[in-house]
Amino acid sequence: MRRPAITSLAAAAVAAALATSCSSPGSTASGDGGAKEVEVALITSTSGPLASYGEQYLQGFEAGLDHATGGTGKIDGVEIKVSRYDDGGDPAKGVSLAKKSAGQGVRIIAGTAASGVATQIAPVAAQNKILYISGPAATDALTGANKYTFRSGRQTFQDVATAQQILMKQEDGGGGKGKKVVVLAQDNAFGQANVAAVESVLGTGGTTVDSVLAPPSATDLTPTATKVKAAKPDMVFVAWAGDTAQSMWTTLDQQGVLDAATVVTGLDSRASYPVFGKARDKVTLLAHYVPGAIDNPEAKAVEEYFGKKGWKTDLFTPDGFNAAQMVAQAVREAGADGDTDAMVEALEGHTFAGVKGENTVRASDHALLQPMFQAEFDGDAPKVVLTVDAQGVAPTEKKIG
Repeated sequence: MRRPAITSLAAAAVAAALATSCSSPGSTASGDGGAKEVEVALITSTSGPLASYGEQYLQGFEAGLDHATGGTGKIDGVEIKVSRYDDGGDPAKGVSLAKKSAGQGVRIIAGTAASGVATQIAPVAAQNKILYISGPAATDALTGANKYTFRSGRQTFQDVATAQQILMKQEDGGGGKGKKVVVLAQDNAFGQANVAAVESVLGTGGTTVDSVLAPPSATDLTPTATKVKAAKPDMVFVAWAGDTAQSMWTTLDQQGVLDAATVVTGLDSRASYPVFGKARDKVTLLAHYVPGAIDNPEAKAVEEYFGKKGWKTDLFTPDGFNAAQMVAQAVREAGADGDTDAMVEALEGHTFAGVKGENTVRASDHALLQPMFQAEFDGDAPKVVLTVDAQGVAPTEKKIG
């Protein structure tokens, strides 16, 4: 259903709801006319290495709240008030902010961009019986973490499962059997985690998974590229972060790796598009979201809202938009009393339309089932060439822990 046209007064109400609150948070009844309100603490990175992800999330949340409330900032007369906090990507700071919010009576926390922060906030949510809806943090550990923890974005399993779908669709129709995958990554926690994920998802059914790990400080990546090519892979799964990314892609191209195998990596934010350089036409992109690729009422709503603000949709816009819709659903069912168990029940099994398509909160472990994409560059921007059904990349079910 399309949202109604928003008057300037209603839009102002949403802006006021999203302003950083200086009052004491909580789920309370105000004095005038019995009006009710529910406070939401958005804890995410607006400084530090993931600051851009946090900003994308916050913009998406603002647009999502506008859409979910018809521009009023209210659900069934209950005002949703939002306080924003910067965790800087620091787990200790994130936990401190979560505990502070819990002590002030906040019943909903959302927003986390960093996996290291999210995994530390999840136990705080369980201890204080607070609804926690994580954001771009992709760690698989959040799924099934506890009764009170949900997620509004994708997880690492869904990234790797998308790569599996791409491998299965290679021309020989072998379904991945007998294939060889090499993971190219840096030899650090991020790279090792990606190797483990690829092994668990792709290393079955006759597919062999090897890895080539480069020292994070390496600047000459020719030896690394040579090792990858010598392994004669059918697919190279690249998980790379940092300032050497452009050099890495250039070296892979120069050493013929991009011509010798299907090279798959995740689509990052708009700012990263130039990093691929001349190699971009030879790289297969698995994508959580491709800006502008989906045409549904939610996508149109976010484009309209962003257009008024002078913003551009980006990789983690859907995570914020989803979170706002999930908050609205929780408040709709639980009301201003903020009963957390009622909010949990309202979200378990909940299916809703998002910016990238249909989402379902799996009741058993709170995984967010959602479509994923294969993309390729068309000029300076990526376009979708394959949509992978949500069930095709559904994470393995866990028991809530």
